Amino acid sequence: MALVKVKSRYQVTLPNALRRRVGVAVGDLLEAKVEKGKITLGPVAAEHTETSLDDYIQESLKDYREGRCYGPFDSAEAMVTSLRANLRKRKKTRASSK
Repeated sequence: MALVKVKSRYQVTLPNALRRRVGVAVGDLLEAKVEKGKITLGPVAAEHTETSLDDYIQESLKDYREGRCYGPFDSAEAMVTSLRANLRKRKKTRASSK
């Protein structure tokens, strides 16, 4: 039995022996689910992964075409400034709708 520690951002590291046994590599997608009160991780079917990634890409392109994006930015500071300004707008909108 291998013990793993839950880190501050709820991340866990899979021990080498376990990764090797099941063939998990960097970049692999795992499906996490709860079964009988336990968290289990399993491989994601290749066709499911490709479809999901294609769907995400198409959704992202649609958002871009419809103007639901910000940037490009000349610097990281400009991006952070934009993010903060948009957060302030969202807070004001939410506060006025209550």
